[in-house]
Amino acid sequence: MSDNSEMVTRLAGLSDAELAGVLLVATAGRPGFAAVHAALTGLLETGDARAADDVTPATPADADMPPHPAPEVSGQVGGGSAVPAVPVPPPGITGDAASGGYSASGVPTFESVRDKVEQRYGTAQGMGELDRQTPAGRSVDEQWQAREKAARERLDRIRKSLHGNDIDPHQP
Repeated sequence: MSDNSEMVTRLAGLSDAELAGVLLVATAGRPGFAAVHAALTGLLETGDARAADDVTPATPADADMPPHPAPEVSGQVGGGSAVPAVPVPPPGITGDAASGGYSASGVPTFESVRDKVEQRYGTAQGMGELDRQTPAGRSVDEQWQAREKAARERLDRIRKSLHGNDIDPHQP
């Protein structure tokens, strides 16, 4: 099977349950596909899919799959669940740590938002302090102070010149 289109064609010909079984075998032991593997495992647990034993590129397209087991039907409306089971984190791992600061519905938690804001504020403060430590930063501070001093002196001269030309006897 050196041609990808042949593989795609063969996979497209599989039923949903057969494709889920093939993907389950293909994703086993691959850390990058752990989430996919967990979802496929959930499908297996609900009886919506079944695992394929040994699937290789040499497996014929018309290979017989074991019969699909009948799903367990409860007394509730609709029988089984169409939603796969959600993987539960192993014991010892809290839900917040495993979720990365997000709720089950994908909304960031207050704590994670606060931590991000504090981290960015601290980074900004640190960058400002580092900028003032560089020669260019010190030069900018010195230029600012020199301009401020010159502005104060100019304002004082303007005030003195106005007071000298003032004809109001009540002003000192």
